[in-house]
Amino acid sequence: METIADYELVKPLGYGSHGQFFLARKPARLPADVEFVAVKVFAGTSTADIFRRAMRELKAFAAVRSPHIVTIYDAGRHDGVIYYSMEYLPGGSLANPAGRRPVTAAVRAVRGGALGVAAMHAVGMAHRDIKPGNILLGNGVAKLSDLGLAHVMMPGVTLTGMGPVASIEYTDPALLQGSPANQATDVWSLGVTLHRVLSGRGIYGADLPTDDSLLALRRALAAKPSISDDVPPAAADLIAACIGPVEERPSAEDFAMQLDAIPLTAAAD
Repeated sequence: METIADYELVKPLGYGSHGQFFLARKPARLPADVEFVAVKVFAGTSTADIFRRAMRELKAFAAVRSPHIVTIYDAGRHDGVIYYSMEYLPGGSLANPAGRRPVTAAVRAVRGGALGVAAMHAVGMAHRDIKPGNILLGNGVAKLSDLGLAHVMMPGVTLTGMGPVASIEYTDPALLQGSPANQATDVWSLGVTLHRVLSGRGIYGADLPTDDSLLALRRALAAKPSISDDVPPAAADLIAACIGPVEERPSAEDFAMQLDAIPLTAAAD
């Protein structure tokens, strides 16, 4: 693919839930003072109804005001394919940073993502797909990206319609079993993201399979999450609260504030 609508696609940037990201040249019609943007192109064609619902959610996401949420520039449908464009952050993501990322800097990025989540929660939205790959890095700031739209792109599907296998590790088991996404399920994802950043390991011990979604789901639902001994005690307590009983989980804002208070000298950079 070389173009979509009036976007000239320069190179692939990676995959997101139900689609692929590309670096693209900004069309002259967009008022943003940038040369390049990131464009997500959703896989396959969509119905008019799916397009309307996706646009409604993307507009709500774009309306959330936070320095820790990516700016959405444009969205549309071209030959039945949904796409949207957003600001391009050259630092990559927590899952695939452009350069070496010390642990302390990575934790600050998780905090930035949490503040973006808190801004969404303040207006009644849940993100639904928080993971290291959706916390983008650039110019000393971390921004939350790629709103989870699985429920829109594949309505009525719960277990197998949630997107890439990589998302399963970061998804609250209640959500895997069909419960609706909410603020508490987002907080679960923040806790597991922090665990991955601090330990380099998944919350289920051995990493889940990356080539078999059903096997990954079975393991996630059968296994009991555990916190690695490599995680500093104060951070372990915060993670335990995030993946614990719903009524005991912190808010996304409290999560970010507690991160500020955690000494990370025990974590090797």
